[in-house]
Amino acid sequence: MSRIGKLPISIPEKVTIEVSGDNVVTVKGPKGELSQKVDPSIAVTVENGQITFGYAGGKTVNEATKQEHAYHGLYRALVNNMVIGVSTGFKKELELVGVGYRVNDKPNNAIELLLGYTHPIYMQFPAEVKIETKSERNKNPLITLESCDKQLLGLICAKIRSFRKPEPYKGKGVKFVGEVIRRKSGKSAGAK
Repeated sequence: MSRIGKLPISIPEKVTIEVSGDNVVTVKGPKGELSQKVDPSIAVTVENGQITFGYAGGKTVNEATKQEHAYHGLYRALVNNMVIGVSTGFKKELELVGVGYRVNDKPNNAIELLLGYTHPIYMQFPAEVKIETKSERNKNPLITLESCDKQLLGLICAKIRSFRKPEPYKGKGVKFVGEVIRRKSGKSAGAK
């Protein structure tokens, strides 16, 4: 049995959870609504203010396959992230490091990125993601993203970061706030 999978998830106040007949878990809360289809080999039960995960058909730990063990922990982690997302939400901050790197808000939940290319990059976001940009004098521009869906938020952050990944020599690029970039010394340090 998965160590993560056997941990129960406590349901916070103002969060409702429904498990439909075709094993779809729907979580509703103040920040939004999310749903996840769970593999039929995993049984989901909601009782006494907790969600627990087990093996379908009353299987014991020794009878479950390796794939079922993996699903046990996976779906528990996904549903836990959904519960946290609809109750408190997730937030990520990206920092643009480089001369002339800028970000501007655009209407309809979009941003314009200027990352040293000959053209600006426009990016439109889904309605579930809230964007806030901040540009102060003598500070790197910041992009703050908030959402109840952790998977979607991570995907969008990875997409923005892929436009200009941080390089190891000067540290320029799009990075997470607080991320430490391993720096390399240039040619001058090695030519002695």
